[in-house]
Amino acid sequence: MSKPAGAGHTASEFVYEQLRRKIFEKSLTSGQRLPEVAIAKEMNVSRTPVREALRRLESEGLVQIVPGWGACLASPTKQEIIDTYEVRETLEIMAIRKAARRITPLQICMLQEQINAEREIFIKKDLESYLKVNDDFHIIIAESSGNSTLAGYVRNILSRTFVQMIFFESFFDFDTNPSLEEHITILEALKAHDEEKCAELISEHLRLSMEGPEGRMTRRHATFNR
Repeated sequence: MSKPAGAGHTASEFVYEQLRRKIFEKSLTSGQRLPEVAIAKEMNVSRTPVREALRRLESEGLVQIVPGWGACLASPTKQEIIDTYEVRETLEIMAIRKAARRITPLQICMLQEQINAEREIFIKKDLESYLKVNDDFHIIIAESSGNSTLAGYVRNILSRTFVQMIFFESFFDFDTNPSLEEHITILEALKAHDEEKCAELISEHLRLSMEGPEGRMTRRHATFNR
């Protein structure tokens, strides 16, 4: 693979973009080692831009660098995922309760735009864009709370679950978007300023998200057949 020409496109940026694309396409797997020498040879660059790219990916939580050992893809454990969602649920329930009381028509429209975008992106099967639009939906709710500190904490915890979902979720194994209906229902509760319903819905939504698409579909199937 040769480095493409282009003004402003550095070797480090090239390596970063190529590795990130492989991560999102799942051609690299959780925990896989990323040897600098092999990557440099494959991408026809020196080790310096590879090292810079790996550090950038580490700052995003996608790569772990161990001194004296090297780099590998992040490998969050099931317990780490559970712990993260436990904190996320607490924060988002607090945020949506506040948002239910004060959300504006403009913020309602912003949430509807995210739902529309989510529907279109799922059809395109673009994982990175799909995860981002999902995060943006939750960030808008957090910002609607009027508490900037709380919104900051929600952003931080979302960045953690974003990384975890990249490695463990398989959203596009299904014909329909597993979370779209839940987002629509949450939006309707926000429009009604129903604080208790909002808290109930966001809690259920996050617990289903933690279980992953398969768990979500299994639960829906069980409900349908009652």
